Amino acid sequence: MEQEFELIAKTFMGLEPVLAQELTQLGANNVQIGRRMVSFTGNKEMMYRANFQLHTAIRIIKPIKHFKAKSADDVYEEVKKIDWSQYLDSKKSFAVDSVVFSDEFRHSKFVSYKVKDAIVDQFREKTGQRPNISVANPDIRLNMHIAEDRCTLSLDSSGESLHRRGYRQESVEAPLNEVLAAGMILMTGWKGDTDFIDPMCGSGTLLIEAALIARNMAPGVFRKEYAFEKWPDFDAELFDHIYNDDSQEREFSHHIYGYDVDMAAVQTARLNARAAGLTKDITIEQADFKDFKQPADKAIMVTNPPYGERISTPDLLGTYRMIGETLKRQFKNNDAWVLSYREECFDQIGLKPSIKIPLYNGSLECEFRKYQIFEGKLKDFRSEGNILKTEEEKKAMAEKHRFKQNRDFKKRLDAAEEENEEGDIRTFKFHKFDFNNRDEDRRERRRADRERRSFEDRKGGYDRRGSKPSRGGKDRKDFGKKGRRYEE
Repeated sequence: MEQEFELIAKTFMGLEPVLAQELTQLGANNVQIGRRMVSFTGNKEMMYRANFQLHTAIRIIKPIKHFKAKSADDVYEEVKKIDWSQYLDSKKSFAVDSVVFSDEFRHSKFVSYKVKDAIVDQFREKTGQRPNISVANPDIRLNMHIAEDRCTLSLDSSGESLHRRGYRQESVEAPLNEVLAAGMILMTGWKGDTDFIDPMCGSGTLLIEAALIARNMAPGVFRKEYAFEKWPDFDAELFDHIYNDDSQEREFSHHIYGYDVDMAAVQTARLNARAAGLTKDITIEQADFKDFKQPADKAIMVTNPPYGERISTPDLLGTYRMIGETLKRQFKNNDAWVLSYREECFDQIGLKPSIKIPLYNGSLECEFRKYQIFEGKLKDFRSEGNILKTEEEKKAMAEKHRFKQNRDFKKRLDAAEEENEEGDIRTFKFHKFDFNNRDEDRRERRRADRERRSFEDRKGGYDRRGSKPSRGGKDRKDFGKKGRRYEE
């Protein structure tokens, strides 16, 4: 049996317990929750699966050395002791990212330079040549983490942040991060056993992540590549097996509904759902939340209204009053979950939440609140055998106290943390090419078309016939599994 090694899955503050549960279900060993990360052990297959199948991980890193250092020179010497020929050669490129929480090491970029210098100097002394530095597309990505004098140097197996699934074609202003959206849904305990509704769906992130969870589809199925594919020991056959294995996927007998008052958001959400091949499960319509009607079937609602930060409305507090009134009238005997930032906004909802969970949305410390909507009085509700909090929800509620000592509801993360995780927190808007515009730069069109073909041919992309070729796929008719499709 292949020997297990240490791995670390990074995530957002507040999602650690959800990620730990995902890892346990995946079969990881020695799962331990940390701050914005979960450590575990596993073999190469587990590392591939963690990248491909986890919904709430930002990236998966593989530590290769732990050491203590009190100065930049100490870092240089310790890094230089590593035999870098087992990871690199002079023809390959590499990049180093550093995360620093230390009084001694104040600048993460300076630490990165020291690591780079140690690696380059070792190659020069041994071979007379040196590997290149490539920030954009390196063959090997390294991660240095320093907490006071404790240093961990790791290989980054993910590359681009795992929240960039690959299905998002367009986005509205301030879109919800895919990892955060998945974490929110998993926190509710919903697994596709009822209908799912987002009445303020924006670009449709919650809808698509809900469909992936309901069908137990790996979020990595849309992704173009991973950093570990460039490692010297990459096992292409093993990863192809993981990629093409849909044995754990399941049927979804309910439905997912999204609504937004903005028609541009509706069109964007539809485009993204179509790119993910999930329009069979998702219906998106233009509608104002105030016109919402009681659903005929059992449903759960998860939504992310405007906060008044990057997105606002002419009457922000009035919007939240409308949310509370609509829920009371038109969502009886169902559960609604709301993510927001301002306490005064929650106050306007006018309903008592049964659970409050702190979550970071980017640099904003928000709360994710559950509202159980029922008719009559709370006393009567409980007398009928109903409960407001399950044991799991009480445990999740207790997690709130982890934030208390540093918690200010309107306080942003300190500048160092925001800088360190900026690449993970941001969600980028894809540039839209108008292929019908003859005046558009032809080189841009050709580049985009090459990328599309490369994704379909090399990674087994979804063709317009509804077939998903295997990732190696020289013969496009010989595909490894039934896939989702881009619909016309």
